[in-house]
Amino acid sequence: MAGNIPPQYNSRQARIAEMRRAEQSRDRRNKALAITLSAAVVAALIGFGAWVMIDQQDKKQDKKDAEAAARTAPVTGEQSWDAKTLGRNHVETPVKYPMNPPVGGDHSPRWMNCNGDVYKNAVPEVNAVHSLEHGAVWVTYNEKAAKADLDKLSATVSKTPYTLMSPVKEQAGTIVLSAWGKQLTVDSASDARVAQFFTKYVQGPQTPEPGAACTNGLAEK
Repeated sequence: MAGNIPPQYNSRQARIAEMRRAEQSRDRRNKALAITLSAAVVAALIGFGAWVMIDQQDKKQDKKDAEAAARTAPVTGEQSWDAKTLGRNHVETPVKYPMNPPVGGDHSPRWMNCNGDVYKNAVPEVNAVHSLEHGAVWVTYNEKAAKADLDKLSATVSKTPYTLMSPVKEQAGTIVLSAWGKQLTVDSASDARVAQFFTKYVQGPQTPEPGAACTNGLAEK
């Protein structure tokens, strides 16, 4: 019977076998290509992830270095008072301060809330000075301050614990930043020294009572 198989049958079987081999070969190539591409993608993702991690670490380190430099470098134009000459007694009577706004001296037993508090009206000096004793930075301004500057300062203060902000109509400078024994006058909230003053003096080394509370004090009525 085998000798009676038509030649065209053998030819067709051969073509089918060849097609199967070709299909299997394509499958092997496609699988190899898929594996290669997957490996390349994984390698790229790993490389990108490593680059992102290194870049983030570099940025964090740069920020730490910048903050460290800001804490040690002098703030250009700031005024300083000898902390030893600034009274720290708790008094219930009015206090006449030699500077406006005051940067220290005898003060009320109760501090002004300074947990990023922005006051629309003037606050009692004797309470604000107590906040400075706790390491707060007090931002004050007069009527010359531009609204855009006040908005920017308000945004900064509201997200920064141990700060407070209020108007002081009688102060000479447009914008004044005060800490215990330290004061800086600027014309604009965009002045780079503003950020440096915050970095250096919010709970800074000048603080007579570091870690003391800035909440549960006097609030705006």
